[in-house]
Amino acid sequence: MTLRTQFCRGFRACCHHIIKKTGKTIWLMKEKRTNGLSCERARAFPIERALAKLGHFPTKSTEKEAWFLSPFRSETQASFKVSKKLNRWYDHGAGKGGNAIDLICLLNKSSVSEALKFIVQDQTSFSFQQQPVIEIKNNKGLKILNARPIRHYGLINYLSERKISIALASTICNEVHYLHKSRRYFAIGLKNDSGGWELRNKYYKNSSSPKDITLIKNGKDKLIVTEGMFDLLSILDSTKNLKSQYDFLVLNSTAFLQKAMNVIDGYNQIDLHLDNDSTGKETTQKLIARSNNCIDKSTIYCGFKDMNEWLIHNTKKGFGQGAQACFCCHKNKLALLPAVAKKKRNETDLHQIPVLHLREKAAQKKGGTGRYFPFRILP
Repeated sequence: MTLRTQFCRGFRACCHHIIKKTGKTIWLMKEKRTNGLSCERARAFPIERALAKLGHFPTKSTEKEAWFLSPFRSETQASFKVSKKLNRWYDHGAGKGGNAIDLICLLNKSSVSEALKFIVQDQTSFSFQQQPVIEIKNNKGLKILNARPIRHYGLINYLSERKISIALASTICNEVHYLHKSRRYFAIGLKNDSGGWELRNKYYKNSSSPKDITLIKNGKDKLIVTEGMFDLLSILDSTKNLKSQYDFLVLNSTAFLQKAMNVIDGYNQIDLHLDNDSTGKETTQKLIARSNNCIDKSTIYCGFKDMNEWLIHNTKKGFGQGAQACFCCHKNKLALLPAVAKKKRNETDLHQIPVLHLREKAAQKKGGTGRYFPFRILP
């Protein structure tokens, strides 16, 4: 008897029971159904995410598919395939496959209802459609476990999506593993001046106490100011050799405006690369009012929220890094040069290495969400 047959028989029995009851009981059943999770929606749960929740991560991944060592047996060569477009799995070694519910039932040796509960438990961080990054403001109970060089595939892939090279990110950031509400996570981390961490991955924005600014000193009299780590990384990625000309200040929060004012007083030139939103513009104006040495650089990425959004857009359009905006010293004055031609991509940067697409063995149909696995590790 298949899992689908089991579910259908159980559902028919439930309906038969409801018909015999009063309208009040039917109303209560409807309320339960609204708050619950249907099998149709549960089947859309990303299989990569289910595997990650169970402690299995891919050995190879492309835009279309991901390959895992089979979770059902020991092996050295990956034979377990997940189609991202169809959101289906197939174990070539066992000759069987299915959807997310089938997989969870087999791995946990559980019933369909237990598999649904397993998925519901992850609903706080799961969406069946692409969702924005969740910002966790209450970082109470967050404990840093360790910080090390960035090497996890999930984080390298995340940097690739943000169009930042791993070589550049590694110069100022680390791979940080931490505990939050008794669960283990990992993220790209930027350390602040008080020893706390700003933490970013594909699904969460988080930080550890104490919160503070991050000032990177290179012994220069010019300063670049950004709101977040990815704005600074985008500037460094699109413009080379800035470390030989500038110090860098990452606010990490516009709430640290007063601290920033104290820092900028010691610089002859301050380039402000703050967000193109109301908060960013207000912060820019306050800093300009504080010092005549401040220059608003937000016109570089006019029409975009921030530098990283601008960089992603230009890279997707086919421009090489630095092709749209670059800085040069001309008569001792910093000038912005427009792009004159498309620049050939530098494939030595990790995020520009072409992805090898493996041919699909079966015809693909519409469906699936194609989400990447989350940045959570079960102990």
